[in-house]
Amino acid sequence: MAKVTVQFTCSDCGTTSGRWLGRCPGCGAFGTLVEELHGSATDSASARPAQPIPIGDVSVDEAERIVTGVSELDRVLGGGLVPASLVLVGGEPGVGKSTLLLSALGAIARGGRRALLVTGEESSAQVALRAARLGGAEAVEILAETELDVVCATLESLRPDVCVIDSVQTLHASALGSAPGSVAQVREAAGRLLRVAKEAGVATVLVGHVTKDGAVAGPRVLEHLVDCVLQFEGDRYHEHRILRATKNRFGSTNELGVFEMTAAGLVGVPDPSALFGTTRPGEVGAAVGCALEGTRPILLEVQALVAPTDLAMPRRVGTGVDPKRLAMIVAVLGRHAGVALASADVFVNVAGGMRIEEPGADLAVALAIASAARGTPVREGLAAFGEIGLTGRLRQASQAERRLEECAKLGVVTVVAPEGTTGRAPVRVSAAESLRAALSAGLERASAAAA
Repeated sequence: MAKVTVQFTCSDCGTTSGRWLGRCPGCGAFGTLVEELHGSATDSASARPAQPIPIGDVSVDEAERIVTGVSELDRVLGGGLVPASLVLVGGEPGVGKSTLLLSALGAIARGGRRALLVTGEESSAQVALRAARLGGAEAVEILAETELDVVCATLESLRPDVCVIDSVQTLHASALGSAPGSVAQVREAAGRLLRVAKEAGVATVLVGHVTKDGAVAGPRVLEHLVDCVLQFEGDRYHEHRILRATKNRFGSTNELGVFEMTAAGLVGVPDPSALFGTTRPGEVGAAVGCALEGTRPILLEVQALVAPTDLAMPRRVGTGVDPKRLAMIVAVLGRHAGVALASADVFVNVAGGMRIEEPGADLAVALAIASAARGTPVREGLAAFGEIGLTGRLRQASQAERRLEECAKLGVVTVVAPEGTTGRAPVRVSAAESLRAALSAGLERASAAAA
């Protein structure tokens, strides 16, 4: 018989210890070790050996992806759900995870496939009320259950095409003595569901809670087990949401999905550039940059504020921009472009709650800061992209042709870009070798601004 042992597991990182410690030896957190019962491994002598085969003899069948009916979700997934895959969706409470997945299940069910929703946080009546508000989800089957054995047995019996577990932290395995949501329970639930999904061919989507830092709650092994990890970002008090893929075994992790929360649920935004990349003519401290998210170029409005400070160390605050990269851009502006910022606070914000991670948006951030510092607006109908080096020289950004096409589609007249940037788009490219030359080409003259 299997021997039951007592171990202490960290609720943050999943590190186990044979005795209780005040501080976790893995992550260093205090008071996170909790007592759990674990069953020891069974005797391996009874296991039968398996016969391996050459990898060249493996038959590979290209499984057709299951289109969810939500174009932005399909974009991030890489074209749809892969059968027998396991997807983890994380996000802040109230951001719209359940609403998005219920809409996707409704579209899948209308397409003739079997869709199952296992809810452990809400009752069947609560889900029915949301489905009535969204519309089109009447054919989705629902199961209000938190017992892991019952959920796995149901999946093996029904074998639906797609199943959503909302959420994985509510599942409970009776064989373990710990409470639902603990590290052992989440690890056991993910492992069992992974095995059932692969054997029964069910595309399974797990909804996961997040910590205060925004990471998926539970042990890190949860993210290693699944095939795809999606992060749903956004403030529940604002109407726009961003869906990113931090891990995807079947597609790119650079794609981005943009949604808008409406009275009828989450609606995809097919053209986010028109939403985030608009500025008012003559506005000081605002510039339009063209960032690249995967294969999608997006025009974004970058806002900057430069104010005198009495502090010994001026502040460099960035919202949607990497603070380290912001400090580097400010230093290059002061050293190579003649913009004095040593005694001023610099605040930078990307409008719409977007986040810029690629270096191709450096030039737009520098233009916004220089515009705010000099009090002169950026030229009307102008956008910029390019990477800034520590020497003040501009480096070319990747996929310049696609960026120029996106700028032309939104009515941009002139694009300030590094030297060597060419394209067939009907926009005028103002090439600049250095940051100082880019500021001269992008900002209006002082006399024109005063007039």
